[in-house]
Amino acid sequence: MTGLLTADVVVGAFRKLDPRHLARNPVMFIVFVGSIVTTVLAAMEPTAFAWATAGWLWFTVLFANLAESVAEGRGKAQAASLRKVKQDSSARRRNSDGVVTEVRGAELSVGDEVIVSAGEVIPGDGDVIEGIASVDESAITGESAPVVRESGGDRSAVTGGTTVLSDEIVVRITAAQGETFVDRMIGLVEGASRQKTPNEIALNILLASLTIVFLLAVVAIGPMSVYAGDSQNPIRLIALLVCLIPTTIGALLSAIGIAGMDRLVQRNVLAMSGRAVEAAGDIDTLLMDKTGTITFGNRRATGLHPAPGIDAEQLAVAARLSSLADGTPEGRSIVELCCRDFGLIDTADDSERAGEFVAFTAQTRMSGIDIDGRSIRKGASDSVAQWVRSYGGSVDHVLDSSVHDIAQAGGTPLVVAEARGGTARALGVVELSDVVKPGIAERFGQLRAMGIRTIMVTGDNPLTAKAIATEAGVDDFLAEATPEDKLELIRREQDGGRLVAMTGDGTNDAPALAQADVGVAMNTGTSAAKEAGNMVDLDSDPTKLIEIVEIGKQLLITRGALTTFSLANDLAKYFAILPAMFAPLYPQLDALNIMRLATPESAILSAVIFNALVIVALIPLALKGVRYRAASASALLRRNLLIYGVGGVVTPFLGIWLIDQLVRLVPGIG
Repeated sequence: MTGLLTADVVVGAFRKLDPRHLARNPVMFIVFVGSIVTTVLAAMEPTAFAWATAGWLWFTVLFANLAESVAEGRGKAQAASLRKVKQDSSARRRNSDGVVTEVRGAELSVGDEVIVSAGEVIPGDGDVIEGIASVDESAITGESAPVVRESGGDRSAVTGGTTVLSDEIVVRITAAQGETFVDRMIGLVEGASRQKTPNEIALNILLASLTIVFLLAVVAIGPMSVYAGDSQNPIRLIALLVCLIPTTIGALLSAIGIAGMDRLVQRNVLAMSGRAVEAAGDIDTLLMDKTGTITFGNRRATGLHPAPGIDAEQLAVAARLSSLADGTPEGRSIVELCCRDFGLIDTADDSERAGEFVAFTAQTRMSGIDIDGRSIRKGASDSVAQWVRSYGGSVDHVLDSSVHDIAQAGGTPLVVAEARGGTARALGVVELSDVVKPGIAERFGQLRAMGIRTIMVTGDNPLTAKAIATEAGVDDFLAEATPEDKLELIRREQDGGRLVAMTGDGTNDAPALAQADVGVAMNTGTSAAKEAGNMVDLDSDPTKLIEIVEIGKQLLITRGALTTFSLANDLAKYFAILPAMFAPLYPQLDALNIMRLATPESAILSAVIFNALVIVALIPLALKGVRYRAASASALLRRNLLIYGVGGVVTPFLGIWLIDQLVRLVPGIG
């Protein structure tokens, strides 16, 4: 807790004593009014009990403000680091005639085209319309590894304040100054745009209702006591009211909501509203893209199938040679497979570097190497077969069968062949497959335990989709999915009363992202996708959707746990205050003083002090969140009642008793 307190946080807590701010929280506003009245009464008739009670009531309000101020302070610290990204850089604007002029970044408008070269800062949010470059986005994402941005496709969006590391690109500005992605991030992490969620509003209504009920009950005690012949001290009535109303959860509710969004920001996920975070905790259906989410983003070499009469090691040597200069993930995976299974080295030696590497092209659909009087090629089966035939050779039907079987199983066959001395022959087939990420099946099992149905969405054919879905352990899949299919699936799920989450990065994903209850757009995606979603993953990691769901559930569980604790700990206060107030009139009530508190004044003051200190004790829990474990709703409820229900009853008894042992030593109270 000490590390969370700064001068700004403490000053912020005092600033929040403004009645206009406190009026938004009915529970704490009642405590605030009670503090003022108690202070006035203490000034009129000074006693140690009156001033001590007034002081601890003020501390109660201040500690509630402190919880909110600490939560906001963490967001402001993140916003301060984001402001460093914003800088009034210069820009080279290109007009429609191709003339380039130097202007200030602040002068750019939506639709302007700017040229950004290596070493220059991108002056505003936009889309790459020409060129390709590596970009340093560490100021936004915190990741040091550069990313590639290029015109066309789903990796064209760039963010103002990031730096081009290589090459040159032309960017079309898509956001006006003051409305950029960084500006939105700053506003959101500071909490300025945080709106209360439906669940939070409902809880506020419940707390306000309980406060009104207890207020009416306490107000009625005064006349009833006079009628019974024993007038009550107003300060005691105020203390009773403060201890009866749910001050603990009332003080921490705002901090819980702010901290929920903050936990997402810490994981590089920007939530556009608290409603989105809460919705993530209630998700019933999770739509996840296959490639990059369930499987690795690129297919990997998983097997070698030699042609008849060819040794497996002979095929491995040729496959490795043909892939040494292949910088694609698939090519690297072939080298890794050959080195791992056949003990080959993963780099070219001097003689191999002397060979002439043949790059892959869209026309030939092959790559390879010419070395030591022979040519080795690797590529699509029909292209390699045609190359072999051009040397007068032929492809064995067994090899054709292997190609067919691999394709039918959802893999990608690459045929390897060599030509030497004017003849050519096929050596075998390299099998590329979608590899399911390790541990993904266990994660889906956890989601299933939460009651969440998982659906894999892919453009693959049904046969391939079924094989991947079975291996990954998803509940269902949608194959050959079009944007319209995704949208229809989400609507169908929602019509059944379910909340749906999905990820996407392309313009064609925008309708589905907008329709989903939780739409997570990738930061590498298009501007349309980021505008449509209600969350943006700055790391562009589609599997993070699982973490988002867990954080949403953690938010709901934290709120429920602290509400349970707040209501449960009122029980001990009843046993402390009610005997103290009414035992003189009804001696039989002294039997309720099971803690054997010293005097009525020490009992009341001990309850008030505990009421204030428990808020401070729970601030770290409200910020960190209750640990979430995948379990059914009934199991979570039992755990909640056992820990925070029973704990909420037992803790105050011990706390109030210990405080009373100290308070009774104070002259005029004990």
